[in-house]
Amino acid sequence: MQPAATAATVLFQGDSITDAGRDRTRPDHLGHGYAALIAPALPGTPTVLNRGIAGDRITDLRARWDEDTLAHRPQLLSLLIGVNDTWRRYDSGRPSPADAWEAEYRTLLERLHAHCAPRLVLIEPFLVPVTPEQWTWREDLDPRIQAVRRLAADHDALLLAADGLLNQAARTTGDPALITLDGVHPTDLGHRLLADAWLSLVTGAA
Repeated sequence: MQPAATAATVLFQGDSITDAGRDRTRPDHLGHGYAALIAPALPGTPTVLNRGIAGDRITDLRARWDEDTLAHRPQLLSLLIGVNDTWRRYDSGRPSPADAWEAEYRTLLERLHAHCAPRLVLIEPFLVPVTPEQWTWREDLDPRIQAVRRLAADHDALLLAADGLLNQAARTTGDPALITLDGVHPTDLGHRLLADAWLSLVTGAA
């Protein structure tokens, strides 16, 4: 596997957690979340891109995979997707069966490897419940977390176990709202925890 220090392009891909308010009129803007915190700490001088888009489910990611992922031929791809597939079941009645979701995710990774075979970092989708109702979402999200773990093993990817990390932090702080604003979107502290864990996993330092 290629070391991160030699990566010419590091690409962060996903939904609103990755997007983090980036200015899409500026291709080099990284938003205000974990990707922006990671970029200045990366060894070497890679080109760092953020192509996360708020609200994306796996089907949305598939629709833009060629333009927003394959076209950049990243040497390192970091991917976080899945919580919106769960969320839309509960707020919009739009289910996304976990087995079909996993198959779609697997197809995207297979296409990526056939195209440019980058180093991969797969981040588990996560939920840090801030309301009693959100605990019921776990029956839908947990199979997606297991799927990402399988995909990481099958594709020799680094796995960032974000769900356990952030839920443990919520227990440690005593207030889940200090980690995520609404159960899904990280606070500044939540983004910092993700960034530090990512750097430790990928570079051996935070």
